[in-house]
Amino acid sequence: MRTLGTALTAVALVGGLAACGNSEQASAGSPAGPTIGTSSTAAATSTSALPACTADDIKVDGAAGSKPTITVPDTCSPPKALLSKDLVPGSGKEVVAGSTVDTHYDLVTWSDKKELDSSWSRGETFPLENVGQAAVIEGWNEGVVGMKQGGRRLLVIPPDKGYGKGGNGIAPNETLVFVVDAVTVR
Repeated sequence: MRTLGTALTAVALVGGLAACGNSEQASAGSPAGPTIGTSSTAAATSTSALPACTADDIKVDGAAGSKPTITVPDTCSPPKALLSKDLVPGSGKEVVAGSTVDTHYDLVTWSDKKELDSSWSRGETFPLENVGQAAVIEGWNEGVVGMKQGGRRLLVIPPDKGYGKGGNGIAPNETLVFVVDAVTVR
């Protein structure tokens, strides 16, 4: 799974993506992936009294087709459910179960608000094959369905749809924030 496989594989796209599905992808937890410290437990404890964030609370700068900048707020806690928001709707073919979609993505971990993985940084798209059944984290299999080619979507993936107890460079109970571009849908 290339390096997306590292974090995506590591995170479901990474995680769920982590299994992002094909044999050329590195397994979740490729050695190239960054390691996240244990500060996520402290962060989760300190934010538990805050209201849950919505997709609108997360700031994303940059146009579809270019690397985004993701800003995770300190004013709310990570959501418990998968959040999805089209930032750019797209106008091409729609992603349905069984589709293959070439994606660009950027991943930021909630606890430390740092980029963990990015296909943009590698300069190559990440192929997500057999959407809905792809060898990636559940949050990706669910979250990209309905996107249209040329679209950009924000996905906020709770631990139970990502890496849960951790692994592959992802801390336990980590919430994942992805911005995904649907480059080509087949």
